Amino acid sequence: MSVPYCPAIRSSCLCLAIVAALASPVLSANDLAADDAAASAEATRTVDFDAMVVTAAAPVSALTWETSPKLPRQPVPASDGADYLKTIPGFSTVRNGGSNGDPVLRGMFGSRLNLLTNDGAMPGACPSRMDNAMSYIAPETYDALVVTKGPQTVLWGPGASAGTVRFERDREYYAEPAWKLAASALAGSWGRNDQVVDATYGAPLGYARISANRSESGDYDDGNGDRVGSAWKKWNADLALGWTPDEDTLLELGIGIGDGQARYATRGMDGSQFDRSNYSLRFEKENIGMGALQELEASVYHNVADHVMDNYSLREPNPQGSMPMPMASNVERSTSGGRAAATWRGAAFELVTGIDAMDSRHRRRSAMGRGAYLAVPWTVDARFDNLGVFAEGTWFQGERDRWIAGARVDRAGAEDERTTVAGGHGGQAMPNPTAGMSREETLKAGFVRFERDVDSSLSWYAGIGHTERMPDYWELFSANMGPMGAANAFAGLDTEKTTQLDVGLQYRGERFDAWISAYAGRVDDFIQFRYMDTMMGKRSMVSNIDAQTSGAEFGVEYRPDEDWTLGGSLAYARGKDRDSGRPLPQMPPMEGRFSADWDNGTWSAGALVRVVDGQDRVAEGYGNVVGQDIGPSAGFATLALNAGYRFASGVQLTAGVDNLFDRAYSEHLNLAGNADFGYPADAVRINEPGRTAWLRVGYSW
Repeated sequence: MSVPYCPAIRSSCLCLAIVAALASPVLSANDLAADDAAASAEATRTVDFDAMVVTAAAPVSALTWETSPKLPRQPVPASDGADYLKTIPGFSTVRNGGSNGDPVLRGMFGSRLNLLTNDGAMPGACPSRMDNAMSYIAPETYDALVVTKGPQTVLWGPGASAGTVRFERDREYYAEPAWKLAASALAGSWGRNDQVVDATYGAPLGYARISANRSESGDYDDGNGDRVGSAWKKWNADLALGWTPDEDTLLELGIGIGDGQARYATRGMDGSQFDRSNYSLRFEKENIGMGALQELEASVYHNVADHVMDNYSLREPNPQGSMPMPMASNVERSTSGGRAAATWRGAAFELVTGIDAMDSRHRRRSAMGRGAYLAVPWTVDARFDNLGVFAEGTWFQGERDRWIAGARVDRAGAEDERTTVAGGHGGQAMPNPTAGMSREETLKAGFVRFERDVDSSLSWYAGIGHTERMPDYWELFSANMGPMGAANAFAGLDTEKTTQLDVGLQYRGERFDAWISAYAGRVDDFIQFRYMDTMMGKRSMVSNIDAQTSGAEFGVEYRPDEDWTLGGSLAYARGKDRDSGRPLPQMPPMEGRFSADWDNGTWSAGALVRVVDGQDRVAEGYGNVVGQDIGPSAGFATLALNAGYRFASGVQLTAGVDNLFDRAYSEHLNLAGNADFGYPADAVRINEPGRTAWLRVGYSW
């Protein structure tokens, strides 16, 4: 295996962190799937999920959620990372159709969410985010999904003003030779069929783990019986080889590949290739015993997303449409990076400090004609790099109080290597006024949070955080125009600065749990898109505004006896343009989820009601790089049912029906249907699937 040389990786590997520790999480019993979370503290995960079907999630500590992607969830088990995130209150998705939606947290989108897999970044390559980072995730092949909301951690990279999402795999030491196996098969409506296998062999000197999946579905019918172009087919395979000379030392090599295709009823093209390759190397050392120094870790990665969009592989070109001839665009994003950190612990403190780095290159090629792009040479249009240092720790004041704080500084850079830019609808390419230019920014971030355990059942927290974000590839390179008076977005966009207050309360009782989290933020130089119809066709303009955000999430769980669990959650987000007084675009409406679950250890049954309010706070014509507000949306409610049975052999059988009453409805965050799929020229949201049945068989050993 050959990994390209990257100065940023070299820097991060040479600079080990000085001090580190992770704050001890305050475990919550408010978990639909946990029988005894505290008993799993000796394992690599703080939460052990045993539920047959996951319908909701609750925080395990202040602003942190953890769940197991291996369990079936409802609605129908997820095909990508964004779909699984919707289980957590506050998350929604910009929908494309069947798969590869773009995650949104509290109305915030794109690189405001730091999306990581095994601590490595893999941003997609499509200028319109047809292949966002979650498109390359097979959730069931990971052991844990960990979410931190808001700018309340600095450990995992810069600019995460909305939050940080991490899909993680466990790494274990095997004192004796042992096999572990988890496998599942799923069948459902519209030709849905999935297969997953995750097998590990471990021994005292090391382990080998293979994780693989295949997922496929055809176009679905909405509640009106109309067909929606949404078919997909994808596969992934990952290999991890670990060397463990003792129980405190690990060296792991990881290799991953995958590919797929997806039809998009909302786009002028489909995704005919989602080729990915991942390489990683990781070192961990625990129980060092050098004074307060306890742990060291270092990792490097190289990830490549090679994506093809065309209008002929999964559909026939529409002679009356905007793309009457066969054409294709091939884009690639190559990202390398690394991270090093150390953990120190004392009697009253825990602290983690370290350094991380990233280097990313984007290139593209396109051509008219079937397969003609393969003969066109690649052209690099953008490069990005980032080098950051961070420190985050906890100071314990007695048994009940603690302060958690962190700070980081990043040096971020971008280069514009485009020689020409598009000249509008049907126009000729024009010289790029910022060709060959680069920009460097220093980004600062930090937070402080106070947590108090009032007693063994009640705790609360309050924290304030600030982070600065470099405009990402889509904001710098996708828009036709930059801010007024600027040559383009690359020259004119400022960095985005977010300051946010977060408060919350958790109660954990014998039969009743409840939690609430609320936030209020001020965003200076918020990056916003405006879409216009001009004489040159549809044009987009990106600029900075000042904004404010606020919202809250609330959840309860009641256990009348050991077999029954009743729960519910509400999520509300609101945003406003402080300059004009308009609402911020692409804000999700208020959403409630209410569930009833019965589980006697062998049999289980459950119901999930999802209620979404209408949204009339819109800013038509404004949005982000993918979606824009296309008018108010109606509210809706859906009912889903599930049941399951555990066999003594380790086999679990689960089944479910989503949208039981076959309602025709659409999400507010949505892209307008494309004319190639029979949608009118006026913007019309695509509908969600109608009644959907599924059956899943899982096995673990």
